[in-house]
Amino acid sequence: MKPIRPHPDHHDLHGITVAVDTVGAELYVGRCHDIDERAVYLVDVAVHVAAPGAPSKRDWLTQVARFGPFAQHARLAVPREQVKWLQRLGEIAADGPPAECQ
Repeated sequence: MKPIRPHPDHHDLHGITVAVDTVGAELYVGRCHDIDERAVYLVDVAVHVAAPGAPSKRDWLTQVARFGPFAQHARLAVPREQVKWLQRLGEIAADGPPAECQ
């Protein structure tokens, strides 16, 4: 069996499922492909848009951390200026959503 080697030209979170909250109403969960100065690039992305009558970001993320995301987009780029916070989904599953997640 071949050893797993990191991709030298990708971010350390490459291949890890992460949650990305934004300064707006959107919250994304997907596998991190890369992060650079322009954007966070995600693959197989679930999207939640906070709105009246919809679950809160915190409730939705708790559910996704427990049961896994349902991919709605194959690929998505989140502009860095929109990113409020980013965290591994595994950490959220273990410890709950961060305090910043409203």
